Amino acid sequence: MEIIEKIKNNKLIDNQTEIQKICLHKLQSSPLPNPKSELWRLSNKSKFSDFLDYSINEKDPKFDIPYPKNSQSTIRLIIGESYQIKIIEENYSIQQLSEDELDKHIKEQISYFDQNENWSDLLNLSLSCTKNILGLKINGSKIPPIEIFSHASSNSLNAKTLVIFLEKNCDIDLLQVNLGEENSSLSQSTFFCLEENSSVNHGVVSYGENRSNLLNSLNVIQQKNSEYNLGSLHFKFNFARFEIRIKQSAGNAKTNIKSMQITKKDEQISTYTKIDFNGPNGFLDQLNKSLADDKSHAIFEGSIIVPKIAQKTDASQLSRNLLLSNLAQIDTKPQLEIIADDVKCKHGATISQLNEEELFYMRTRGITLPEASKLQLSSYFQEIISFIPVSKDRWDLLDKLLNEK
Repeated sequence: MEIIEKIKNNKLIDNQTEIQKICLHKLQSSPLPNPKSELWRLSNKSKFSDFLDYSINEKDPKFDIPYPKNSQSTIRLIIGESYQIKIIEENYSIQQLSEDELDKHIKEQISYFDQNENWSDLLNLSLSCTKNILGLKINGSKIPPIEIFSHASSNSLNAKTLVIFLEKNCDIDLLQVNLGEENSSLSQSTFFCLEENSSVNHGVVSYGENRSNLLNSLNVIQQKNSEYNLGSLHFKFNFARFEIRIKQSAGNAKTNIKSMQITKKDEQISTYTKIDFNGPNGFLDQLNKSLADDKSHAIFEGSIIVPKIAQKTDASQLSRNLLLSNLAQIDTKPQLEIIADDVKCKHGATISQLNEEELFYMRTRGITLPEASKLQLSSYFQEIISFIPVSKDRWDLLDKLLNEK
């Protein structure tokens, strides 16, 4: 019950919102996730404890984005600095959701939450004050790329929530960036609602500094003829957990996911996905990559749910993993739950090391071992990075990864 008491006793949130009270009430019965469940059994208890160890901070100091520089052709927002929205509303088909609209949507989502499966969201919403919840309604197809930043300041636990409504026929590129300062914890929950014929290229890039932690959950609801494309990358966290839940509410929708977590030293980073098909003619193409080095631990668990109503579903889930050290660990478990009898579904997993023959070939031609290794890693990273909607001249993610210490 320590985390519950910490929330209740924190002077910054004496005036709790109704949503905070509802989530706290649900957390009373599950103050911590069930460590025996498949969703949490591999989580490092000590590192998870580190995530909860910092004091709750709702009053972030001014945040200067260190990288990269802004572009006039990009809309940039920082959760917690809502004054920017007014300028954007005047120039683009973007509106900030009212408190009533946010309350209605979030309460509806909470009503379906399972205390264990959605524990991260319940924690986040119990911590998120009104100023750290950003809700947007986007309409139109000629909107510049959007970048939305969340960050955690040193020696504190920060909670941010993002809600995005895409109206019919809307088409956007949106990059979400989660940054953790040294010795910090960031809780980030995102909710996407895609109306009919809307599409989004969604990127999630998360990286921290020394001993930073992250709980990052993503909840997506897709209506008919919508398309959701996700490219994600998580690295440089002591402990990080990315939860992806996507629901094709009536079928006839497309989902494409390419994600990767990179672990070094003694880090643990995990990705959990659940894709629900609730109608016919749904499509999914999912690839998750893990790279583990030193004494680190990378985890991927994926679930595809295909009930009887979801006939003609075409779903693929692949886990490809690269192990760079004998002391590192990779756990992977893609899985299918199929009731429908007219579907095309497949899943698979591989774990390998750098290709010795390719390394030898390059070294015989004068390329050093470190350079040859970088060339192989470049190819491994590029497949995911190319799916993230970023501008290479400002976000050279490949260079950042290859030169990461």
